[in-house]
Amino acid sequence: MPVIRAAETVVHEMHNTRFTAMVRPGTGSTELCVWRIEIAPGTVGVAHTIHREEAFVVLSGTAILTIDGEASPVEVGDAAVANAGSIISLTNPGADPATLLVTTSVGFTGELPDGTIVNPPWVN
Repeated sequence: MPVIRAAETVVHEMHNTRFTAMVRPGTGSTELCVWRIEIAPGTVGVAHTIHREEAFVVLSGTAILTIDGEASPVEVGDAAVANAGSIISLTNPGADPATLLVTTSVGFTGELPDGTIVNPPWVN
């Protein structure tokens, strides 16, 4: 059974958020990607279109998840799903970091408002 040790994970930073890559093709997965994000306090999320479905579970703190213009506060234990083609953003208006577990399928990409396609390294 492949085990991905915490000490072996790779951390990436983008838009004031830390992405800890866990399950992905680089660690042996052929279908799924899982990563942990830590959103710094006071961070305003960058809206972007997702090309694959994403699921979110809040592990600590609180955040505001916006999907297609509908903003919803999420807190510890809450889960949400954003369908492929959705425009999403995650904002942390609080004074503490917000940590979420995120999953999607291999091949995930996103598109920034300026049309830039992002192929995030935490899903490769």
